[in-house]
Amino acid sequence: MILIHLAKGFEEIEALTQVDILRRAGLDAYFVSVDDGIYVEGAHGITIKADFMFEETDYSKCEMIVLPGGLPGAYNLRDHQGLRQEILNFEAKGKGLAAICAAPLVLGDLGILEGRKATIYPGMEEELKGAEPLDFPVVRDKNIITSQGPATAMKFAVSIVEYFKGADAGDRLREDLLMI
Repeated sequence: MILIHLAKGFEEIEALTQVDILRRAGLDAYFVSVDDGIYVEGAHGITIKADFMFEETDYSKCEMIVLPGGLPGAYNLRDHQGLRQEILNFEAKGKGLAAICAAPLVLGDLGILEGRKATIYPGMEEELKGAEPLDFPVVRDKNIITSQGPATAMKFAVSIVEYFKGADAGDRLREDLLMI
């Protein structure tokens, strides 16, 4: 199970693209609200109904935490203490973590990018505390995948598919989606 976290002010393209492409690839992907309610409003006024509330989510069944960017969404994710603890637990176990746009700042703030390669929305590189910032659409360093922003959301999603299903699955998906 892959859990895509929604906080008020999330970037809609980044959230919806992930759940769509991951499900196309046959992966179990769900939205989790870290807000007060099951409905979460994005940065551009689009409201999404999450599948689960954070407090009711069983992270023992989760294989990857995904963080969409957007502002103030990324800051709201960073400030959620329960999510912070789950991210630290995942890193300690070597489980998958993925963040796009401004959301890699959450990983930087937690210190888990130390000595890693990562990317973030251009101009926010100082938020990648301890990482080697790279100017690539998507960067994977072991169990952590980061990406730059809305226009890279499909590449980010395919990278997550490859993390779970390998390069051949990614190639087939890119062909089906007319990405190549």
